[in-house]
Amino acid sequence: MSGTSPDLPPDLPPLPSLRLAVVGHVEWVSFVVVERLPVAGQIQHALEMLEQPAGGGAVVAAQFARLSPQPVAFFTALGRDALGERAAAELRAMGLQLHVAWRDVPTRRAVTFVEASGERSITVIGQRLAPAASDPLPWAELAACDGVFVTAADGAALRLARRARVLAATPRVRLPLLQEAAVGLDALIGSALDPGERYQPGDLSPAPRIYVATEAEQGGFTLPGGRFSAIARRQPSLDTYGAGDSFAAGFTTGLAAGWGRSEALALACRCGAAALDGRGAYASQWRAAPGWS
Repeated sequence: MSGTSPDLPPDLPPLPSLRLAVVGHVEWVSFVVVERLPVAGQIQHALEMLEQPAGGGAVVAAQFARLSPQPVAFFTALGRDALGERAAAELRAMGLQLHVAWRDVPTRRAVTFVEASGERSITVIGQRLAPAASDPLPWAELAACDGVFVTAADGAALRLARRARVLAATPRVRLPLLQEAAVGLDALIGSALDPGERYQPGDLSPAPRIYVATEAEQGGFTLPGGRFSAIARRQPSLDTYGAGDSFAAGFTTGLAAGWGRSEALALACRCGAAALDGRGAYASQWRAAPGWS
């Protein structure tokens, strides 16, 4: 059955059933809700607290799983410790097909302070763990995927991911690594407001087919293509964590479906906006309406 979601512009084409995968990282995140960020010497009480496995790789994988009925493969690395085991169990409980490279180091943690405005500030603890092509994971599965998104990998794993029909990545993979891998990305998607995600034309050869730069409530721009607008919101943001990663998942899904720039951006903006309405990484991620695909 096909149709369009009532939450999207009526001229969007049906979203087909897609095989999607993520190659990326996980962090065990403590979300601490405060009235405002503490200043030096201040003691204040948290309003709420939530802990869950998150990080860019996990957020994209979870959003993929809400957009396609097919199982989503998530290639990642975790520390062989209690947090790593707990993270794996919770990610599998979310329905992800988890392929883990276990490391004899601590699982990376993060503390995210969420202010009353919904804005978040993140402090990471420990090294980012990335899967590598040398890990005994079922890398051949990527060749059968319609779309793959990469947040952390080595150069050889990036080249394996390039076998997918559509390959997208965040600049946080690190531009020197993307350049060394020499893979042609269908999309490079990052925040123009985050120094760790900025990209300038000429930074990569081959250049990505499209570069998408988000600018929060201002929307953003693509190269080529120009500016796009964010979805007008009727209520304040509850938590901005994961909005950019959910946006990236939506855009990648649109490309994997064979959509053009405008249609892929419409889906991406809906996913990014929905993520602002819930606490933590997953509570309000946008779901494709039943029967849409």
